[in-house]
Amino acid sequence: MPQSAATLHTGSHDLPASAELSRFMAEAWAPSALPDSARVPAHAVTPARRARLSARFPGERLIVPAGELTVRSNDCDHRFRPHSAYAWLTGLTGEDQAGGVLVMEPSGPHGHEAVLYLRPRSPRVDGDEEFYRDRRYGEFWVGRRPDLAEAERLTGIRCAHRDSLGAPTGRNAAADPELAAALAELRLVKDAWEVEQLQLAVDHTTAGFEDVVRALPRALAHPRGERWIEGVFGLRARAEGNGTGYETIAASGAHACVLHWIRNDGRLDRGDLLLLDAGVETDSLYTADITRTLPLSGRFSPVQRQVYELVLAAQDAGIAALRPGARFRDFHRAAMRVISEGLAEWGVLKDARGDLHRRYTLCGSGHMLGLDVHDCAKARAGAYLDGVLEEGQVLTVEPGLYLQPDDETLPAELRGVGVRIEDDLVVTAEGARLMSGALPRTVAGVEEWMGTLLDARA
Repeated sequence: MPQSAATLHTGSHDLPASAELSRFMAEAWAPSALPDSARVPAHAVTPARRARLSARFPGERLIVPAGELTVRSNDCDHRFRPHSAYAWLTGLTGEDQAGGVLVMEPSGPHGHEAVLYLRPRSPRVDGDEEFYRDRRYGEFWVGRRPDLAEAERLTGIRCAHRDSLGAPTGRNAAADPELAAALAELRLVKDAWEVEQLQLAVDHTTAGFEDVVRALPRALAHPRGERWIEGVFGLRARAEGNGTGYETIAASGAHACVLHWIRNDGRLDRGDLLLLDAGVETDSLYTADITRTLPLSGRFSPVQRQVYELVLAAQDAGIAALRPGARFRDFHRAAMRVISEGLAEWGVLKDARGDLHRRYTLCGSGHMLGLDVHDCAKARAGAYLDGVLEEGQVLTVEPGLYLQPDDETLPAELRGVGVRIEDDLVVTAEGARLMSGALPRTVAGVEEWMGTLLDARA
């Protein structure tokens, strides 16, 4: 329906539009339809996903919103990303999905009909000024949206104007814990298309890490070298995909002991390590999540090597514990056994028993990965944290040691050293496949890799 000027999202300094201008703006526009062959990339796999959700809730109306725009500052919104469950069920991943709602209407004794309620493209007719005056949704301000017929072809789902939805009753994924849990659990095992998308994200992330190493000489010279690193990786992420899957952690020196260090405002010192935790999110919204801890000099010092090799041994033990039927927590326990024993050998702990090692490790050793960096987090514990691994699940293994700079339980030479090594793996029938194996993990491998990239730059 035409939108009145009073409801347009215009700027506070906009001039009123005359009737003459409104008529003129509605005239003489050439057709610009989307190709009839256009489909969302996940078009072939979303029907089966919706069928699985339908089977979980026979006879119930299900509502899965994409979400709404959120103000960042005054009249500037945060960049919009649709809710992961909405993207998984519809294949729609773009910024134009703000306000979209998928409704699964009960149909017959057991099934559902999917209906997408969208904000369609504004008609360029006299009296409808949204397309050129609305700063939040207007086509001339933020880009073209599909019309309803185009959206149906894109998705294979019946589409209707969002204004016709009203206030629907039923289970809403934004407020119903049972529906939210079911949607998370349905996404725990990835289909083949999802694994391909995750591998693509990993491959782009690998390229981003290579970009960072090549950029180290300039980053070392900059007073906020961590930001330089963040920017270099962000360029790769935006050039190859939707952007970063989460805020990049570029933590040098003691900043690496802050697990979610995203200020990234520190200088780089050649004698320090750089902990880089970063992931490219594809246009389909699947993200990688990889961490490497790199010696900024190109070579590990003896103390840095000591800490690094203990974390690497812990990661190796965690990866070896991955297989279908293993408990999800098994790989963390395997990694922590190695860490505890190593800390005891160093004399940091009196013995390897108990949980005192957690002072230096702080968190778990991995998580599910997919559309969200911490994927499927709303799944029930019995299906995830206390569950068993299945073929097709994708997860990270990321043990770390965070030796705080002011921790007097540590010898002075260890204080301020932070190391995390994180890789992405898909569970297979035989165990697990290392998706991020193109990035070296060993001390010798990291040093050789860095040297090759820096030599090639010279």
